[in-house]
Amino acid sequence: MAAYLCPPAVIHGEHAVKTSEIVAEVRDRHPHAPWEPRIDGIAASTGIETRGWMLPLETAVAPGEGNGLRALGREPAQQALIRDGFSQQDVDRVVAALASIPAPQTVQERTAPAWEAVQAYGERAARGALQTAGLDASDVDCLITSHSTTPALPGLDMTLANRLQLRSDVMLLPATQWACIAGTRSLALAADLVAADPDRVVLVVISEALSTTYQPADDTLESLIVRLLFADTAVAAVVTGRPRPEAVLRLDAAWHHTLPGTQDLHRLETRADGTHFVMDRRGPRAVQETVTAMWEWLHARYQDDPDAWHPDVLLAHPGGTRVLEYMEQTMPDTWPPGLLDYSRDSYTSGNRGGAAVFDILRRAHDAGLQKPGNRAVLYAAAPGLTATALEGQWL
Repeated sequence: MAAYLCPPAVIHGEHAVKTSEIVAEVRDRHPHAPWEPRIDGIAASTGIETRGWMLPLETAVAPGEGNGLRALGREPAQQALIRDGFSQQDVDRVVAALASIPAPQTVQERTAPAWEAVQAYGERAARGALQTAGLDASDVDCLITSHSTTPALPGLDMTLANRLQLRSDVMLLPATQWACIAGTRSLALAADLVAADPDRVVLVVISEALSTTYQPADDTLESLIVRLLFADTAVAAVVTGRPRPEAVLRLDAAWHHTLPGTQDLHRLETRADGTHFVMDRRGPRAVQETVTAMWEWLHARYQDDPDAWHPDVLLAHPGGTRVLEYMEQTMPDTWPPGLLDYSRDSYTSGNRGGAAVFDILRRAHDAGLQKPGNRAVLYAAAPGLTATALEGQWL
């Protein structure tokens, strides 16, 4: 396996949403929540002060176009009240009161504008990646796409095939449900594709509007954390089977690992008012198991000289600071410090889901500190729980 990765294009959400704004909105909406006294400490513990969204906070918290009568219907509500003995005057008063109550946004109202943004951001990222790689849309042989919180059919692959005017024989590979693992798993798939045909050019595009999981009515502690964590980002990169002057990283090996019986720990649910990301507090511990398994894979891969080998940079998206801390605690003592600096830097402006690893890679590239031959490990874990890692060398 030898695949060559060009620098990714990263398009951040253009609407800056401050943590203080989210805290104020949640506190105003849920003043009696049991966790309300702790909200400032919880927010501070994320280490995130601002994140970029594709749409403004006002869009996420706005009421729907309907009202309290939408579910009941005006006439059925009137008839039910009359049957219960209400006077016409009382019926009119109750119906007017119900009509004045704003209803939550529907899944269509939440998803439709986000889907438009996902397509536009994805196109911008794709064009940026092709320009960075010194290629045209006509050079693309395969397109891999992912977008997990805005389900659509046709999906982002068909949007980009038309907007970029890709050739009619381009292989389209949409992977909507990869979520947080989209970055590493798309690169592993791209590496397999160019290994089968080194002349292939693979374009990877991941566009995530994770802010669609911001659900104002939810009052659980987990929903508070979800509100605080996520950012919106679109990323794209070109992978080739032959070296290019623009390539910055050679991918040499990939590793996959799935934990059985963990599919309920983190999940995305679609309800009447949109998508809800459901978190389980056992999740970080399960992610840690995949980290341990990855260390074992790397140890076996370099078993001839395990004491001397170490990565020079670790581009990891484990989903949260707890797992980053665990990764540092379980690294061999001989490994140099600061391997996760770019991961931590990325996380300070939000959890980008499947786009995170590309964002972290871009930060490492822009820092200009990596030398040819430096060894890199890319890692991500996603709901499932499933993980993919890659190992390679800086060019």
